[in-house]
Amino acid sequence: MVITQSSLGAAFAVSWQRFVGTFLGAAVGAIVASYFGPHALVFGTSLFILGTLRILTQSDSTAYRFGGVALAIVLLVPRTGPAWQIALHRFIEVSIGIGVALILSVLWPEREADTG
Repeated sequence: MVITQSSLGAAFAVSWQRFVGTFLGAAVGAIVASYFGPHALVFGTSLFILGTLRILTQSDSTAYRFGGVALAIVLLVPRTGPAWQIALHRFIEVSIGIGVALILSVLWPEREADTG
């Protein structure tokens, strides 16, 4: 329910930014975690790279914020499997959440308050 908004158009815009940000964050996290350990300098450099990608893709700060969350989960959370697998799972989880939220926005729209 994080991305539901007062209108489907607003929900779609936020959903797209979250989708793009999560994809970028998971991708950067998978690549970086495959070669480096979870160190503060690596994380900071990865955030810089993510910010550069955000600019190149012309995404907004919402995408950067959600990308940073995905990056942190993939890079910093201890894992038992390969980094690409954690990144893929995170991306799929978020994508399912986005889809469910958009479906709920269509099926259960917010009603205008009666001010009369």
